Amino acid sequence: MLMLTQAQTRRALLFLASFHLIIICASNYLVQLPFQLFGYHTTWGAFSFPFVYLATDLTVRIFGQQAARQIIFKAMLPALVVSYVIGVLFHQGQFQQLGSLVEFNSFVFRIAFASFVAYLVGQLMDITVFAKLRQARVWWLAPASSTVVGNLVDTLVFFSIAFYASSDPFMAKHWPEIATIDYGFKLMVSLGLFLPVYGVLLKVLQDKLLSTSARSTTHA
Repeated sequence: MLMLTQAQTRRALLFLASFHLIIICASNYLVQLPFQLFGYHTTWGAFSFPFVYLATDLTVRIFGQQAARQIIFKAMLPALVVSYVIGVLFHQGQFQQLGSLVEFNSFVFRIAFASFVAYLVGQLMDITVFAKLRQARVWWLAPASSTVVGNLVDTLVFFSIAFYASSDPFMAKHWPEIATIDYGFKLMVSLGLFLPVYGVLLKVLQDKLLSTSARSTTHA
């Protein structure tokens, strides 16, 4: 872990918590928009949510487990509220007018609540696996393993809570297929794209934070 001032750490954690919140809310909206890819049913959320694991793994690597858990606990409740509001206002991709917020939407709430539970369980699992492997001799083993396990837990929890016996006939019928395909695409995106990006970002962030810390020390 890097030795940073309290102010630097607080700013970095606030930024990362905000990043988590944005990705969660975007993913909860995009998961309402299914489409077919190579003949398989999936959703756009499969391509956005892996960003959260990228941010979490970088946080554990740079700041440690405790800081990563702080981000999760700070982001999960606001994400639940904001996800519900956005989901109601833009249900199935169509703006529903502000009056839609007056009536409780059980379908959207199930998605928001499922995301809340899946995010908490999946991210804590991701942190646990990553922390156990972060000292491995090869840098990619920890993020790759935590991504595989974390995404699996997250996907199973989310889709089973959100869409089992759902009021949406399409999602109620196809959620096992969509969950399986989503997981496959998440792994393809995470391991094929985000793992190399992780290596680059890790070096950039470490260099930036170290240089910032050095300047702060010089001016102190």
